[in-house]
Amino acid sequence: MMQSPTAPALPATPLDTGSTPSIAHGPAAEPTRVLARFEDWARRTPQAPAVIDRTETWTYQDLDAAAALVAADLADRVRPGDLVGVCLDRSTALVVTAVALARLGAVYLPLGPRPGERRIQAVTEDLDVACLIGDPAVLPAEHRSGEHALLPLPTGGVNAPATAVAAFTDSGRGTRRAPEGALYAVLTSGSTGRPKAVAVAESSLSVALDWYRAETGLAPGDRQSLLIGVAFDPHLLELWAALTSGAALVPAPDDTRWDSHVLTDWWRDAALTHAVAATPTVEPLLDRPWPQDLKLRHLVVGGDRMRRRPGADVTATVHNAYGPAEATVVTTTHTMRGTDPEAGDPTPPPIGTALPGVTLVVTDGEGRPVARGQEGELRVGGHCLALGYLDPELTARRFTAPPQDLQLPATDRLYRTGDRVRMNADGSLDFLGRLDDQVKISGVRIEPVEVEAAFEQDPRVRTAVVTVLRDSSGHGSLVAHVRPADGAEPPATGDLLDAVRSWLPEQAVPTTVRIVDGFPLDANGKVDRPALAAQAQASAPVPPGTTTTDDLADATATVTASERLVLATVRDLLGRPGIGLGDNFTDAGGTSVVAARLLATVEREAGVRLRAPELLRSTDLRAFAALLDQRRTPCPEGA
Repeated sequence: MMQSPTAPALPATPLDTGSTPSIAHGPAAEPTRVLARFEDWARRTPQAPAVIDRTETWTYQDLDAAAALVAADLADRVRPGDLVGVCLDRSTALVVTAVALARLGAVYLPLGPRPGERRIQAVTEDLDVACLIGDPAVLPAEHRSGEHALLPLPTGGVNAPATAVAAFTDSGRGTRRAPEGALYAVLTSGSTGRPKAVAVAESSLSVALDWYRAETGLAPGDRQSLLIGVAFDPHLLELWAALTSGAALVPAPDDTRWDSHVLTDWWRDAALTHAVAATPTVEPLLDRPWPQDLKLRHLVVGGDRMRRRPGADVTATVHNAYGPAEATVVTTTHTMRGTDPEAGDPTPPPIGTALPGVTLVVTDGEGRPVARGQEGELRVGGHCLALGYLDPELTARRFTAPPQDLQLPATDRLYRTGDRVRMNADGSLDFLGRLDDQVKISGVRIEPVEVEAAFEQDPRVRTAVVTVLRDSSGHGSLVAHVRPADGAEPPATGDLLDAVRSWLPEQAVPTTVRIVDGFPLDANGKVDRPALAAQAQASAPVPPGTTTTDDLADATATVTASERLVLATVRDLLGRPGIGLGDNFTDAGGTSVVAARLLATVEREAGVRLRAPELLRSTDLRAFAALLDQRRTPCPEGA
């Protein structure tokens, strides 16, 4: 969800005994089984498609047999309860691995296809990771040189690894293990500067899956996307929702996350009926006519604040979903259809009401419920709750017992989300922001202190402070304010960004680095982050030789309309007025989400549809603008 990084802490508000407290319960729910449901479908419908991977189809029988072979190869080295880091992309190989690890009773720890080496080092120093599974070419050096067991995973199809191994090392392992009963664990941004892992039980995931099947009608014959990045927990909802419904999974090609046109083309070509997507990816689709030739019936979106409701032409039912990893992917949803009276309303929709088995409590600073209509911190309880972090002390701080006098049936723990919300009279929630410094960038929760710690690993850096810039539409980008070490030559910003990429996921890499002599302080002697953010907004550094806005105004004879459009859009999206036409898009901080927004703006303003690969292959923004000029120019008759 979108948040305000400078949201003030709310004062304690006593509960008005004459009003309804901000407590809401979802319908009753009972945990079921996940792996057993898949195995049941494999027995009942062995020839039904389980994974449709371009031209190849894996049946439930094929998938079951492949997972059995992988589990057998790992059985001597991987025990029940062991953490296994999975370094694979969205692919048939990933699906086989997830089933195999569940069958072994091992804990699936998704790390993404190219995890940063230093990030993996921090994870393996803290956690007792039995092995990493992935292509040895992209594994960290320590695991590339360790013992490898070749795994019979599929090496064809979308995002497939060239080869796949289980990589073991002889070096010491961390001590923290997953709690008993964990099905998977995922990394979330850590306030200590290191990523933290949260473990989720099979029973908790089963409740979310039961809701998904009931709400969307996912069933045999349907096709479910496998689109969300593997390092993020919603991909588990996609993966297991299909496999527990007798439906087929369709892995998404990588370029679908860069270009909203490619995404809808893929939905159409793959004949998808159900999809999950990040809100920033879907937003551009709502700004243009909805494709009317899709089979898509249900679209679940989340990870960021939705800024408008779908229009009356949207033929899919859209579910605006909210949920931290600590509450098993989805906690609340608000369902929207094109036939709703509010369709097309340009105001943000609510994040919805509680899912089955979920308890919601909006509290003041003392943990007491506030009255409905008042703002407070959201606390969540019920079947959805994770087992906890792999750090018991952190678990004790964030998963707390509710006040004894509250009537919360079957709720012995509440998770403090840190999100500022308001509960309406009908029990639905409006999302208002964050209570702490945690931010959301492109749908991913990020602790600025973790980004700061990554910069401070460099001996040339004394201190780093990270702030957030927001554009006119509310999209955020990170800015790192770096104070060099005493006596050190100020480091090149590009070198610093290259270094931190080995620590951080893509969304956590700042788009801008400012070299500063010191930091402004507030009245309490703390770094004044709002003042730093204002400095970055007002006066971003302009590199020598860069074409500035004034330069463009004075050079109409030499600057094309396309160059003006591309440069102004990139500067606005990245919050970096110093970017010039000679800068490379990705080197300047461009990400997949920024690329999608740039391409959408170019099409809207210039009427030309360009593809993400054309942007990424361009040497700089001038070359990309030249391509746009070329497409704008009609061919002469007879040419």
